[in-house]
Amino acid sequence: MLAALFATLACALIGNFLVLRRQSLMGDAVSHAVLPGIVIAFLIWGSRATWPVFIGAAAAALTAVVLIELVRRYGRLDAGTAMAVVFSIMFAAGVVMMEQAAARNIDLDAECVLYGQLEDIIWLAPTTLASLLDPAVWEELPREVWTLFGAFVFTSVVVTLFWKELKLASFDPALASALGFPAGRIDLALMFVVGIVAVAAFEAVGSILVIAMFICPAASARLLTDRLSTQVAISLVLAAISAIAGYLLAAFGPMWFGHEHSLAASGMIAVVSGVILAVSVVAAPRYGLLARRFRPEAASAGTAAAVRE
Repeated sequence: MLAALFATLACALIGNFLVLRRQSLMGDAVSHAVLPGIVIAFLIWGSRATWPVFIGAAAAALTAVVLIELVRRYGRLDAGTAMAVVFSIMFAAGVVMMEQAAARNIDLDAECVLYGQLEDIIWLAPTTLASLLDPAVWEELPREVWTLFGAFVFTSVVVTLFWKELKLASFDPALASALGFPAGRIDLALMFVVGIVAVAAFEAVGSILVIAMFICPAASARLLTDRLSTQVAISLVLAAISAIAGYLLAAFGPMWFGHEHSLAASGMIAVVSGVILAVSVVAAPRYGLLARRFRPEAASAGTAAAVRE
C-alpha cells in the first residue's frame, strides 16, 4: 500500500501542472515512450535496478523528443500528430522487444510492465511502535517503496522551489516570457520531472495505468476550486484516497461477494480515481453538471482567483 500511496501522490502533484497546461496526455505519452529504453536497459544490465532503468528511460525519452521534432518539421505535421505517431511506434517497439525477451526465457514480464506488480511488493511491517526504531526493519522495506518515496520527495522539492515559475508559465506562458522567465526551459524541466515520476511509478503501477495517476486526482481537484494551492492540496488528498481505497477494495472486495481471488490493485486504484473524477464532474459545487444546470450564474463566476495566492 505504501508503494501505491507514494506513486499516486507523486503523479498527482506534478499532474496538476499538466492539467493546467492542457497537456493531460503527456504523462501517458512519456510512460509509453520510455518502454523500449527500459527493455533495452534490462537486456544490457540484466537487472531492474533503479539507475540502469532510469538511464534507459531517459535515453528513450530524449530519442522521442528528437523524433517528434523531426516528424513535425519534415513531415509537416502538427505537434499533437507527431507526438501520437512517435509515442505509438516506440511503445509498440517496446512491446515487441519484451515478447522477444520472453521468448528467450529472460525474466521480463510483459504483464508486469503493462499493469504493475503492487501485489508482489510486500513488507512485513513491524508489529509494535518500538520496532520502528530498529534500522533492520527499515532495511527490509522494498526497493520500489524507497524509489517512489524518493520520486515524491524530489517532485515536492521541485514544485516548492519553482512554484512561482511553474504557476506563471502554466497560466500564461507569454507573460512568463515577457517577465524574463525562460518558459521553454520550464517546459523541459516539467517534462523531465514527469519522466522521472513515470519511470519511478512504472514498475509499481504499470505503463497503462500511469495516466490515471497523473490526471484524475488533478482534474477532480480542478473542478472543486479556483486556487492553485488549494487544487494541489485537494489532488493529494484525492490521490491518497484512491490509493488506499483502491488497494483495500482490490484485496478484500471480492471476498465480500464470495470470490476467492483478489483483483489487480493498480487497476482498482485507477477505477476509484476515475469514479472520483466522475462524481466531481457531476457534483462539483461550481463547475459540476448539476451546478451548471441549476445555478448557471455560479458556473460563470470569474476564475481570476486561480492565479492568486
